[in-house]
Amino acid sequence: MFRRITRVVWILSVVSLFTDVAGEMLYPVMPIYLKSIGFSILLIGILEGLAEASAGLSKGYFGKLSDTTGKRLPFVQVGYILNAIAKPMIVFFTYPIWIFFVRTTDRFAKGIRAGARDAILSDEATPETKGTVFGFHRAMDTIGAAIGPTFALLYLYFHPKDYKTLFYIAFIPGLLAIIITLFLKEKKKNLAPIHEKVSFFSFLKYWKQSPAAYRKLSIGLLLFTLFNSSDVFLLLKAKDAGLNDTHVIGIYIFYNLVYALFAFPLGALADKIGLKRMFLIGLGMFSIVYFGFSVNTNLYIFLGLFFLYGLYAAATEGVSKAWISNISDPKDTATAIGTFSALQSICTMLASSLAGVIWYELGAKTLFIMSGAMTLVVLVYMWGMREK
Repeated sequence: MFRRITRVVWILSVVSLFTDVAGEMLYPVMPIYLKSIGFSILLIGILEGLAEASAGLSKGYFGKLSDTTGKRLPFVQVGYILNAIAKPMIVFFTYPIWIFFVRTTDRFAKGIRAGARDAILSDEATPETKGTVFGFHRAMDTIGAAIGPTFALLYLYFHPKDYKTLFYIAFIPGLLAIIITLFLKEKKKNLAPIHEKVSFFSFLKYWKQSPAAYRKLSIGLLLFTLFNSSDVFLLLKAKDAGLNDTHVIGIYIFYNLVYALFAFPLGALADKIGLKRMFLIGLGMFSIVYFGFSVNTNLYIFLGLFFLYGLYAAATEGVSKAWISNISDPKDTATAIGTFSALQSICTMLASSLAGVIWYELGAKTLFIMSGAMTLVVLVYMWGMREK
């Protein structure tokens, strides 16, 4: 499997690892810090919603811009530089407008780099090795997602409530990520620039111009996203079932470790059995997890469900991007992935809002049963799709 991983894929994967160490180190700390400086739960929710929206929509714009200019590397490097700089800046001032600006910049940076980076990964693979390459990248990325919160827990154990220092420490892995991107070089075979004006929403034109297979796949993926709410709801359900804070955070780290461990081998397996088949297996596991969450209150069963949830993520996250890149023209790879990511971000916001309303009005059990059932509907819809 490792023979299929080129030097460029290794570099981008290590960069993602360090970036996720920095980001996930702050993930459990961010809401606590914001509350400590006077942010209400409502204001935190608005902040995170706007930040994620900026990240999602900018993926479409910068993906289109990358394809139009024929450049990849500048978008990757600028994105990672802004990511690293924005993290420590959030503690310089406590004014709400400053917090909004810095947090949005941090997520906007993700949008700048994502489409171009995924296009580079796609160029480093053949249609027969896309699952392996994207799976390896997701594995390295998720290792960082496990290391980050683990470090944060250890640091706060010895230095309780010293949140500001963590934001400064997060700059170190971010800086390492920037340095490593300097080992990348723009390939000469990259696409020639296209003389076309690119507005912020011009990537939406791609939806009409894209292959029918792309639209059909994207509809299925977006429908699934509408019923795939934030992982926070899974953690809240575990908390409501009687698990203490240590167990809940520990389970989240456990999930990321499972995800990281299996993303690469499942990506490689997807190349052998088919991307579509692997993705449908992942949807089946997701449905089992959500049906299980609707009734379970036992710690050990929660561990089993989070293990399955890690397998689901490993079987779908990288595989979905590989599938999209296989049914898109190489000259439109960044636009195709960016357009989908932009639309997905809108659906993600709607999904979490819808989940909150269902939980509040009808209860957690109804939420998880509905999500599990709708996932089976999506599975049936995608059953007849072509992979290439």
